[in-house]
Amino acid sequence: MATYSYDSKSLFRDGKRWFPVMGEIHYSRYPDCDWKEALLKMKEGGVDIVSSYVIWIHHEEIENEYDWTGWRNLRKFVETIKECGLTMIIRIGPWSHAEVRHGGFPDWLLAKCPDARSTNDEKYFAEVEKWYKAIYEQVKGLFVNDGGPIIGVQVENEYGHCGGLSGAEGEAHMKRLEKMAREIGFDAPLYTATGWGGAITAGMLPVMGGYCDAPWDPRITQIEPSGNYVFTFERNDHAIGCDFGVGETITFDMTKYPYLTAELGGGLQVTLKRRPVSHPKDIGGMSIAKMGSGCNLLGYYMYHGGQNPEGKLTTLEENIATGSLNDMSVKNYDFRAPLGQYGMPNGTYDEIKLFSMFVHDFSEQIAKTDTYLPAENPLKPENSTDLRTSWRHYDCQKCGDKRGWVFVNNYQRLVKMDEHKAVVLSSPAELNAGITFPAVDVADRDYFFLPFNMKVGDSVLATSLCTPLCRLDNERKAYVFYSAAAPAGGECAAKSSLCSSENADGKYYQFAGKASGNEDIVTLTREDALKAHKVVCGSRQYLIITKDVMFPESKDGKTVLNFQTDSKVEFKSFPALEVVPAGFAVKSEADGFTVYESVAAASAAPSVKAEKISEDGKTAVYSITVGSWSDLEDVFVDISYSGNCARLYEDGKLIDDAIYSGDEYPWSIGLKRYGKQEHTFRMEIDVLAKDAPVYLESVPDFGGENSVKKIIGVASRPVARITAAIK
Repeated sequence: MATYSYDSKSLFRDGKRWFPVMGEIHYSRYPDCDWKEALLKMKEGGVDIVSSYVIWIHHEEIENEYDWTGWRNLRKFVETIKECGLTMIIRIGPWSHAEVRHGGFPDWLLAKCPDARSTNDEKYFAEVEKWYKAIYEQVKGLFVNDGGPIIGVQVENEYGHCGGLSGAEGEAHMKRLEKMAREIGFDAPLYTATGWGGAITAGMLPVMGGYCDAPWDPRITQIEPSGNYVFTFERNDHAIGCDFGVGETITFDMTKYPYLTAELGGGLQVTLKRRPVSHPKDIGGMSIAKMGSGCNLLGYYMYHGGQNPEGKLTTLEENIATGSLNDMSVKNYDFRAPLGQYGMPNGTYDEIKLFSMFVHDFSEQIAKTDTYLPAENPLKPENSTDLRTSWRHYDCQKCGDKRGWVFVNNYQRLVKMDEHKAVVLSSPAELNAGITFPAVDVADRDYFFLPFNMKVGDSVLATSLCTPLCRLDNERKAYVFYSAAAPAGGECAAKSSLCSSENADGKYYQFAGKASGNEDIVTLTREDALKAHKVVCGSRQYLIITKDVMFPESKDGKTVLNFQTDSKVEFKSFPALEVVPAGFAVKSEADGFTVYESVAAASAAPSVKAEKISEDGKTAVYSITVGSWSDLEDVFVDISYSGNCARLYEDGKLIDDAIYSGDEYPWSIGLKRYGKQEHTFRMEIDVLAKDAPVYLESVPDFGGENSVKKIIGVASRPVARITAAIK
């Protein structure tokens, strides 16, 4: 049984410092038959801790009528987390927000307790206690002390920031909820509370947030640059209350707790009024800024998108009609998350995997570092001129050297940053480290971190212009890097390659003294690194690179690579697999990699056709027909359209909807959950006027008209599963 604790710097697992990655998925927003696949994909993306709200209205929409079945089967979900070898922080509320109706409070609760969170009334606490007990009955025996996966409990959400009491009354409220949960039996080593924007943590472990934009902002203009791209000791998100007065609007002593995040936006859930679009580098740039600021837990909300379940009395989305400030989609909760509403990864999944692969193999080293921000480091996100740097370092107990990483960020969402030519990164005098890197060119949108005095087997890498990705602990050690910083006047590595430490390219690797040559150095292009996976198979470890979706699974004592592809599967491996997997052949060998290709290929996707059936001044209505299919795992229908928002119906039932964000962002719908038979959908597109009071980053082509509501095109694409059992 693993143990978990923390001090002022980091979390601990089994007494060792630990830098985990956490990802949010809402089980009640995703089909239970697909939970295992979703969790395995999260694990392959680098998630160690699964977080999830238990959303009250999803389970007790009608008072005393609990629903723990199907998508709502909490116990099955937690058991699946355990089966997948993951841990969990369970977010028990009672209030969640989560873009849910009333923040997750059932209507009947608000009828009985209209003041709810803004009171310390016993009547409200009695209802919460009853709810907590109902949750506990579902997860009893699944806490880490019982051999289960639950290592933490989050109490409430944004209490004192987004509603709730403040001061001593707020402290009393939060302490009452924590005491109640503990007495009921929620026995977990970590109790957390959200800490941004003046929220009250009441002695629980504070977890922070940060989003690349603010869809909840009432303005319909581009907002000021986000402070989440600067290196700073401020832990707050300026969009939710931070003015860069370090520690202001924070209710806890930052010197007593590690810097942990629970809600780094893995994407953005757009609102009807405001529709910013998150891109992979938006999330990557924010992640590196948090790492360089001393963060020791990257927690993403959402990591996996979903879909609101059917309500018994109402729809279950957040909307203005129920007192919220925003209107959301009725069904769609895709969030542009790393794994989307229908379970497929996007570029953000690959981007943040660069960080999670690193912290898995170097967790203890980075978690013990101190963080130094040079005095000249710019603190204002409006500063697009000065280069942003940070140093995370620790003292090697054996040799006395400073070891660590320098972080560089020249990325600011929606802002063009100045280029910096022939930059020499030198350790500040205060560190007494004597580190000087070769000169580099830093372009707009660049971000990276580089190691110094890194132990590489029997050798010491004094500096490198390549970023460590992972380590392969086979009989002969291999260290995997990707080319991240361009040498001054030069370029990043043009192709991936293998060498020994003794003959590594001096442009990218600068060893202290003569390298031993006992270690392999694998240098990847950034493009290959984005598609890289570390696979452990018994005592062997492999680096697998593929453009296809891939996640491993243990079956009958074997490691099975699950590929999802629209054609044939191709992957390259280092080292070569001991046996060529059944159904695959060796295609080529070059640069230290063996390339394998599947014999089987995906079948063609069924035909899809869209036909306009009616139109008036407000709405255009289309019929979309998709043929049947049987020998594929899934089929995606990509609908490019222009309009305000769209709804998809089948047999008169709303099955999905979308808020338009731009012509270049098709609405992608996975058909597996709706069945493999032929489908005839009805799609309604509401009109978008040129002068509509909404914020759009990407404005449609109105074609000389004052409004638009049309389908631009539809296409179908196949998803086949092809597996490779490896040794």
